[in-house]
Amino acid sequence: MRIHIIGTGLLGASLGLALSAQKYQVSLEDTSPTAQQLAADLGAGTVSSARLDAEDPQIVVVATPPDVATQTIATALETYPNATVTDVASIKTRLLEAVRELVGEAELSRYIGCHPMAGREKSGAIAARSDLFTARPWVICSDEDTPGSRLGEVVTMAEATGASVIHLDPRIHDAAVAKVSHVPQVVASLVASQLRHAPLEEVALAGQGLRDVTRIAASDPRLWTQILAGNSEEIRSVLLDLRTELDEVITALELGPGSTGALAKAIALGNEGHDRIPGKHGQAPTKYAVVTILVPDTPGTLATLFKDIGDLNINVEDFRMDHAPGQKIGIVDVSVVPATQQELEIGLLSKGWQIPESAIEKEGIA
Repeated sequence: MRIHIIGTGLLGASLGLALSAQKYQVSLEDTSPTAQQLAADLGAGTVSSARLDAEDPQIVVVATPPDVATQTIATALETYPNATVTDVASIKTRLLEAVRELVGEAELSRYIGCHPMAGREKSGAIAARSDLFTARPWVICSDEDTPGSRLGEVVTMAEATGASVIHLDPRIHDAAVAKVSHVPQVVASLVASQLRHAPLEEVALAGQGLRDVTRIAASDPRLWTQILAGNSEEIRSVLLDLRTELDEVITALELGPGSTGALAKAIALGNEGHDRIPGKHGQAPTKYAVVTILVPDTPGTLATLFKDIGDLNINVEDFRMDHAPGQKIGIVDVSVVPATQQELEIGLLSKGWQIPESAIEKEGIA
């Protein structure tokens, strides 16, 4: 299958790398000759001519910023009359409506909107990775009028990257990403902005919780301005609901009658929402036991830790690491099936690992 990618930023270059690794014929195009050549040099494909007359692509993927995606899609439908045209933009409804205004029904039948739910805080081809889409959802927005052969081509391409294909209506997609992607970006940015003028000694107290909340706050402002504007109606609706609940917390912090109940309710509702986030491999959420281990910040320590856990024949369900301020010590939280918690703690203690406040110590088993 011949794939032509227009736009060689993070997503376009990553797609080129993934497909090239699967022996697809990938050609690249970008308004920036430097960006185009960089993606090619990194192995994302070959630099194309302005018009691929000899070997028209079967699929054209528009991976440009959202503010130019509409015109780029329309131009691609005109330039490549035999190709299926798709895109990777994170907004779908307005994009589809805008494309419909520019092209006829025949051309529109060759357009299938997509949104691979993958990305990084970094941008550009230099940040591209061939495994960016592996095990990530790839949303395809088709309808009953979409030709089956063209839909099959796009599905095949998406699955070749290692992604998991999901079919959604454009409006359902936009409502979903507002909740799971766009609003979290706004909230992360707002929380991080409160640190701008904080004294350094206050910021030095930051732990993993703050890092988790603000990780995506390092995202590209220009790109996210386009995304937020493109899905403004859905995002605004979620933010209005969020503002209502935030106002209730602010009022409760005046510590008037009923305030503790209101604060507890806010946290409890957060628990309820958190419990709906899918678990491993998209399965139902699972409660795990967490074993905390203190590890020296030295080469090979983590490798030794995981080997010791493996020797105990216990599977690590999840893992996170924080760093003790002012000390060369890592604080590792290993999530395991609750039934294996005590076995893991006894095993690691016997191998010399330090486990603070372990369950077995509390029960007097150590």
